[in-house]
Amino acid sequence: MQLVLVSGLSGAGKSIALDVLEDAGFYCVDNLPATLLMDVVRFLSEAGHERAAISVDARSAALAALPESVARLKAGGIECRVLFLEASAHTLMRRFSETRRRHPLTMEGLALDEAIARERGLLAEVAELGHRIDTSELQPRVLRQWIRELLDLGIGSLALLFESFAFRDGIPLDADWVIDARMLPNPHYDAALRPLTGRDAPVVAYLDAQEPVQRLLGDVRDFLGRWLPEIVKEHRSYLTVAIGCTGGRHRSVYLAERLAAAFAGDWRVLVRHRGLARE
Repeated sequence: MQLVLVSGLSGAGKSIALDVLEDAGFYCVDNLPATLLMDVVRFLSEAGHERAAISVDARSAALAALPESVARLKAGGIECRVLFLEASAHTLMRRFSETRRRHPLTMEGLALDEAIARERGLLAEVAELGHRIDTSELQPRVLRQWIRELLDLGIGSLALLFESFAFRDGIPLDADWVIDARMLPNPHYDAALRPLTGRDAPVVAYLDAQEPVQRLLGDVRDFLGRWLPEIVKEHRSYLTVAIGCTGGRHRSVYLAERLAAAFAGDWRVLVRHRGLARE
């Protein structure tokens, strides 16, 4: 049985994730108390469901026992993955303001900012269980696409995600390693290259010819090649390498694409461009 546990902060996109999973043929259960997780999984397995998705949030009873339950499921032969959706406090407050919906923890007498902080604390251990997705500034269609691509990845082999971003927008919350490319020659200052991206041939040719760019690319490639086998030994199923530059348009995009091409033959590789996705 293939099981996906969906958790995360209220307003970060759990409903979108469940919709994608349901469309992909998963039997979905929303807002299940953690105390019932083992019984429900057993029931679904005995009923013949090969793929299931279960949402667990901060309101769930016995939330602290969830890490142990996940370990037991994996030990029992259940292919269990965890998707954890999060976003910045500013983004979550804006979303609740726009939708005029009440945060579930405000019913405990907390102000919105207090409820968001409280929920983040309650879910801190759950966030470490699986693949974290930072949905700050992501449009719903982009989030749906990212989750669809993740569904095609099997467990037991490392999924390597290269993600470009703009430092002016902040470091992605889902980054495991962060590479700063702001010291490299910047195509932005060439009027002919400015409207293009790091995926366009003229920008690629420009950066291919820059010795500092190639030196950094080689250093990162060697570093990852040396340490990825050690990461796998820790039973990690994913690793996010975030590459940032000033605008998230040229240098970081180029490096993410080049690194993805370099490792595509040995690992399951995904590429994300946060700056371009916003456009």
